[in-house]
Amino acid sequence: MSHQLAAHPARPSGLVVAGGLIGTAAVAVAINAVVAAIAHAAGASDDFEALQLPAYAVFTVFGVLIAAAAWAVIRARSARPDRLLRTLVPVVLIVSLIPDIMVGVSDSRPGTSWGAVTALMVMHVVVTAVAVPAYRRLLPLPATQD
Repeated sequence: MSHQLAAHPARPSGLVVAGGLIGTAAVAVAINAVVAAIAHAAGASDDFEALQLPAYAVFTVFGVLIAAAAWAVIRARSARPDRLLRTLVPVVLIVSLIPDIMVGVSDSRPGTSWGAVTALMVMHVVVTAVAVPAYRRLLPLPATQD
């Protein structure tokens, strides 16, 4: 019986998961607001739209929700979700930085500076650092059986 419980952790209710995801997104947006404020105080231009609340809040919320959906699919369909996610999360984080780097290299947006681009990259790390522990609680993975 305890083996069965370890293999299939208790699932929070849908309401708990939804509330937890809303909270996760809110915390990530709040921390990203601090990152943006620090970037602006350090000289990042107000013209750099990606560091404006409407822009990063939308991307943060969508990022949290899309990643939660992917986590849930991997959790449900992978034979070894923990192992897959240990690889996939850092890879996706690194890949998510590529568009930011391209914005910095191309200098194609008003107010672009490497300080602003670095802040944007830090925001990606913030979302990951906030979301992954939340997913582990809200969408727990089955115990590994090696």
